[in-house]
Amino acid sequence: MKIAFIGLGNMGAPMAANLVNAGHDVVGCDPIAKPDFMPVAATNADAVRGADVVITMLPNGAILQAVAAEIHPAMEKGAVHLDCSTVDVESARKVAQSAADHGLTALDAPVSGGVGGATNGTLTFMVGQIYIISVLRDFRAQKIHKLFLVNIFSNQIYQRVIFNFF
Repeated sequence: MKIAFIGLGNMGAPMAANLVNAGHDVVGCDPIAKPDFMPVAATNADAVRGADVVITMLPNGAILQAVAAEIHPAMEKGAVHLDCSTVDVESARKVAQSAADHGLTALDAPVSGGVGGATNGTLTFMVGQIYIISVLRDFRAQKIHKLFLVNIFSNQIYQRVIFNFF
């Protein structure tokens, strides 16, 4: 399975490193970070070409929408866009619609656990579609600590806000 990872900052870099260390074929892209543990593409579109799964971990909805506009046309039909960013609901829904318009599967999957969870492979993923079970089966070495499946797309951000209060 080929994985592209867009957003290699404080959270994305350790998440990508865990995937690389588990033996996955991962290529990354970030406008600033250029880690030496995996190949880094010059553009987001270059990173996602031929990827089965594209993971995004971005700082806000505006950036997520801009990246989606760049990567969705470059992705293979049937590929999965797994967004782990914590963004506003409207941005998540727009990105999901863009993915659908391009024949892709979008999974809204914000995480909880911080940099420590990303580094240790103990993040909690809050995911909106049951389809994620088959995708995550291939990521077992990522050591997903907790996985919450919720029913309505793009309401995971509400779940995350509630989850963080406990």
